[in-house]
Amino acid sequence: MNKFQFMGRLTRDPETRVLPNSSTNVTTFSLAVNRRFADANGERKTDFFNVTAFGRLADFCGKYYKKGQQVLVEGRIQNRSWDDQNGQKRYATDFIVENAYFADSRRDQDMPAGEVPSSSMDGEFITVEDTDDLPF
Repeated sequence: MNKFQFMGRLTRDPETRVLPNSSTNVTTFSLAVNRRFADANGERKTDFFNVTAFGRLADFCGKYYKKGQQVLVEGRIQNRSWDDQNGQKRYATDFIVENAYFADSRRDQDMPAGEVPSSSMDGEFITVEDTDDLPF
């Protein structure tokens, strides 16, 4: 199984562009993800991951995600290689987003009232209103 799941904060606003020789949108952004456990000094380390979304999901992330917002993304890990200008082999590991969710307790103020965005490749998204009357 090839799957990742990150919950973290965006370190900058997402950047959306169109792939050359294609009409496919691609959005990239960086997430700061806290490690689960503290080190020997009691400090929690943070890892930074660059992730990429394509198509409708790229449009969603580019439109609704903002710097500082906490999000949850999941998807697949992809390796690629190429030869650089000096003929040396280069390698990269890419995190390709397949589903994206809001993880903050508050809604993004830039989202128009009543609009429910589609956050995954299959278009499913559930909105849960903040309430103190939850049964658990």
